Amino acid sequence: MSPRREPAAATALFAVVVAAGCGLGPGADVGSVSLTVTHDYGATPVLERPAQDVNESDTVMRVLDRNAAITTRYGGGFVQSIDGVEGSHTGGRLSDWFFYVNGIESSVGAADYSLADGDRIWWDYRDWNAAMHVPAVVGSYPEPFATGYEGKPRTTELDCKSAGPACARVKAALRRAGADLVAAGKSGIRVLVGPWSALRDDPVAGRIEAGPQSSGVFADFVPVAGGVRLFGLDEDGRPRSAIGADAGLVAATRRYDEPLVWVVTGTTSAGVRAAAGLLDPADLRDHYAVAIEDGKETPLPLR
Repeated sequence: MSPRREPAAATALFAVVVAAGCGLGPGADVGSVSLTVTHDYGATPVLERPAQDVNESDTVMRVLDRNAAITTRYGGGFVQSIDGVEGSHTGGRLSDWFFYVNGIESSVGAADYSLADGDRIWWDYRDWNAAMHVPAVVGSYPEPFATGYEGKPRTTELDCKSAGPACARVKAALRRAGADLVAAGKSGIRVLVGPWSALRDDPVAGRIEAGPQSSGVFADFVPVAGGVRLFGLDEDGRPRSAIGADAGLVAATRRYDEPLVWVVTGTTSAGVRAAAGLLDPADLRDHYAVAIEDGKETPLPLR
């Protein structure tokens, strides 16, 4: 089993108190973290609590263990259930728990992931028939721009493929989020802004057209006469609905251990401007990706 998939359950959203660790002692305080637990691609939050201090000995597993009734397997390294709800592999459907730290799918198990000040932990119970690995999500915004990820700095390269108000709006939003904007080639995060026609040749962003099994993004840009249309995909990776003529999209993806890539894009310039307006915690919270058209926000995948 991949260490990135953590079977467990509880449809709950927690911003948690992280108390002292066990074993050899708690160690020094490193700050505070938050823990979010949801169901079905972030669709069902249940509970929210204020965050408190974490210690050097704390891990993602210890945070979860102190805030929910869990069972584990593989010698305590992986979560089997939370509050009695387990992963399900029946009827041809595969559902389990996955966790992210600052919006990045972890490459190590929960028992081995040490925490740092400001980290946002997100567990989500979801069907993974279409995409076992979703390498990055937008739902922990303003992370990773405020803190960074995997020990990498919060340095961010803003790459605008079209001039205009959308780029200026994204730049202002990233600065509010705490991003350290730097020159090309010096960042841990890349943010691409522009119409999809200008972004699709990027080797990482372009994986969106290969489907969620490649990019983890449940959206597709389909050529039509005179341009492209944005389609939202369901959890099986099937097109469910065209978003609209001037659709926008905010999504995140990653290839291997290369820098994280966020896309703020759309089918038209109007769509890009609409997507730029989504860079706000209230709009992105607990979503894998978000589409927008004519003021209507649509979390992806479609359900």
